[in-house]
Parts: sequence; structure tokens; C-alpha cells
Amino acid sequence: MNLLSRMPSWVGHHVAAIRVVIVLTLVLGLAYPLAMTAIAQIPGLHDNAHGSRIAGGGSKLIGQSFLDKKGNPIPSYFQPRPSDAGTGYDASASAAGNLGPESTVDVLPVKGQPDSGKQSLLTQVCSRSKAVGELEHVDGSRPYCTADGVGAVLGVFRDGGTTGKATRVVSLDQACPAKPFLATYEGVTVECAKPGADYSKALVTPIRGDAPAHPKVPADAVTASASGLDPQISPAYAELQTPRIAHARGMSETAVRKLIDRYTSGRGLGILGEPAVNVVELNAALDRTQPVKGA
Repeated sequence: MNLLSRMPSWVGHHVAAIRVVIVLTLVLGLAYPLAMTAIAQIPGLHDNAHGSRIAGGGSKLIGQSFLDKKGNPIPSYFQPRPSDAGTGYDASASAAGNLGPESTVDVLPVKGQPDSGKQSLLTQVCSRSKAVGELEHVDGSRPYCTADGVGAVLGVFRDGGTTGKATRVVSLDQACPAKPFLATYEGVTVECAKPGADYSKALVTPIRGDAPAHPKVPADAVTASASGLDPQISPAYAELQTPRIAHARGMSETAVRKLIDRYTSGRGLGILGEPAVNVVELNAALDRTQPVKGA
């Protein structure tokens, strides 16, 4: 009679359980991870398994900011689309801005309390479009935006509440002492907005203005992606930046466009989505092939 047969049944159950734990630990905790690591080194799988890293650091799957120490765009780099992930492209804080098309009225900061304000989606779009236009030397105007880069939105008070004659008009996104984008509206002088004032009884009235229906600055240049991590921009935004890059790098625009084409992906399965340019890979290629002199 062997030793196990003389042991109580509960001891035998525990010994069997321990054996199972040891076997599973060796198979799933050691052999399986080692096998998967070995398979991941196979050519064709190695790049994805290592996070799609690129020379110089980072991943081609996650966007990066190409700004100087003051937060200004570096002229020799293609600029990505905006990011709402943390301070920008923070994979641990991937998120959208959660602002919709009806986000048109700013919360104006109170003097001495800079964190008390909050920009509407409209003002974010307007300010970004103005900044991109200035950087690329094109018209950055957009419908429903003022010349100073905020939402062109009026708060109209009427004597009948929601109807009737206008009695007071305020430019809701232009804080005093800013000059309102319109002098008058329906015969009433337009006022600048006072931070902290209550305009909740006013009818919110966006004004389209005379900006072109198809702005020079593409939509992806002024709106963030849902994840805040996308490394791609549209070919139109890449083309807009081409003259600046060519000048800063001492290249011809034709040479820059060839690089853009190399890092442009087509539609998924030929029908899904839109063509896109990977800015991270493109900028890395620029540094390899045409580094900035003196940098």
C-alpha cells in the first residue's frame, strides 16, 4: 500500500490541486509567454509586437506634439491635429473633449481667476483656425467666427422673451473691453460681455458672417479626434503645410510632397474612411533625410 492510499482523502485532494497549480504555472506562466515572445520576433510581426516604435522614440500609432518650449509650433515640422488627451497625446489620459455642436457660448474667466473660464467648442475651433491661418499665411476665417478668433455669437434680449423687438444685444464670447464684431443688430448697439454676468435669458444667436463656405484651414486642423491620440492628418492639411516645411528644411515642395505620398495610407478595404497622412512617421523621415541645419 503506497503512502497516498494511507493519507486522509482531503490530503490527496490538496496534493492533486497543488500539482495542477504547478503544471498550469509552468505552462501558462512560463512556456506560453516565452512561446508568444518568440513568435513575436518573426519578421512581419516584430514591429507591431514592439509597439510600432520609430527611430528617435515614440510609436507611429500615437500622435506627438511638435512644439517648442513656449508651446509654439516648430516651423520645420508638420503639425498634427489637436489633442484633448491630457496635455496632448497622453496615452494614459485618452479622451475626447465631450463638446457638441451646440457648445457655442464661452464661460468667460473672471479677473484674477484665470481657471474660472471655459472655451466653447466653437471658440476652440475659431481660435485654432486663426492660429493655423497665421502660421501657414492663409485665410484662417470660418463661418460663425469673429476676426479675433472666438465664436460670433450674440445674446439677444427681446421684449417678449423669445419674440418681439430686440432691446439689448451682447456679444457673448467677446469679453469687455473687446470691440464687438458687430456694431449693431436689429438697430440695437451690441455690447461686449462682462465676465460673471448672467445672460441666461438672452436668445443665443450665432452669426455666420462673410467667411467662405469652404475654409482654407481643413476641419482636422481645428478639431481633436475621439481618442486624442491619432497620429494622422488629412492630405489637405499636409498640403497646406507643405510650403512652410519646404522653406524651413531647404527642400523643394515637390520633394516634400513625395514624402507625404510615402506616408499616406488609403481607405480601409478601399472603401472605409479617408486617406490619411501619418505625421509622426513623416516628421521622423524628414529628420532622417533632410535635417534642419544648425538643429
